Amino acid sequence: MASRSLMVALLLAAVAATCARAQLHEKFYSESCPSVEDVVRREMVRALSLAPSLAGPLLRMHFHDCFVRGCDGSVLLDSANKTAEKDAQPNQTLRGFGFVERVKAAVEKACPDTVSCADVLALIARDAVWLSKGPFWEVPLGRRDGSVSISNETDALPPPTANFTVLTQLFAAVNLDAKDLVVLSAGHTIGTSHCFSFSDRLYNFTGMENPSDIDPTLEPQYMMRLKSKCASLNDNTTLVEMDPGSFKTFDTDYFKLVSKRRGLFHSDGALLTDPFTRAYVQRHATGAFKDEFFADFAASMIKMGNANPLTGSQGEIRKKCSVVNH
Repeated sequence: MASRSLMVALLLAAVAATCARAQLHEKFYSESCPSVEDVVRREMVRALSLAPSLAGPLLRMHFHDCFVRGCDGSVLLDSANKTAEKDAQPNQTLRGFGFVERVKAAVEKACPDTVSCADVLALIARDAVWLSKGPFWEVPLGRRDGSVSISNETDALPPPTANFTVLTQLFAAVNLDAKDLVVLSAGHTIGTSHCFSFSDRLYNFTGMENPSDIDPTLEPQYMMRLKSKCASLNDNTTLVEMDPGSFKTFDTDYFKLVSKRRGLFHSDGALLTDPFTRAYVQRHATGAFKDEFFADFAASMIKMGNANPLTGSQGEIRKKCSVVNH
C-alpha cells in the first residue's frame, strides 16, 4: 500500500512538473507586455557595447538561478543576514546584479507588475549569447518569482572541480542529460574566471601544495601559461580568459581547447573521460558543425530554462529583483 501511495505521489509530481512546463510559451506576454523583448534587448545592446565582457557573467547567472530551486530568480534576492544564494561561496564571483535591476526597472516602466525577474534573466541570458555572435532562440516565458533563497542550497551547483560522475548527477537533478552537460559546458566559450577556481590544478592537485603538484591531464604549455598568470594558490583577484583569444565571441573554439587538454576547469577536462561527451567534443573541435552546435545549445538552454518553474498563481512578480514584494 505504501509503495502504491509513493508511486501515485511521484506520478502526480511528474504531471505537475509537465503542466508547469507546458504553461511556459514564447508568446506569454504577447498581450500583457508585447514590448518586453525589445526593452531587454535595448538595455543589453547598450551594456555590451560598453562592456562586452559582461555577457559571460550574465549567462552564468541564469545557470546559477536554474540549478537551485529551478529558474525562479532566487539567485537575485538579497538577505539582511547574508544567508541568500548570492552570499554563498559559488556565487561570490557572480556579477551583473545591478544591471539586472536596471533592466527590470525598464521593463517595469513599460509594463508594471507583469514580467517576472526570472523571465527577465532568461531573456538577458539569451541576448548575452546572441549578441556575442552565438545562436538565437525563442525563450519560453511565464515563470514567476520565488520568495526563498538559501545559501547552502547552492550545493546543487556544478562546481568547476567536479568529475564526470558528479557533473552528471547534478545535471540529472534538473532533468539534464550527458548531451546537455557537454553542450552547456561550452558556455565557457565566453567570459573569464578567477585563478582560485582552477589553481589547484597548477599547485595543489593531490594536496601537496607545491609547484610540482600539477594536474597531469592539463597540457604542459597551457599549464605554464596559466602559472604565469596565476602566481600562487593565494591569488584571489586575477582574471583569466576561459577561451583565450575569443572570450568575447560565442563560437566552437571551446571544443578545440578541451580536445587539446586546454580546458580551464576540472569539469572541462572531465568531458574527455566519457566516450559520449569526448566524441561530441572531438566532433565540434573540427569547427565544421557550428550550426549543429548552435542548435544543440539553444535546445539545451530551453530545456534548462524549463527546470521546475513557478507558474500560474505560484510565486509572485517582484517589482525589484533583489527583494520580495511583502
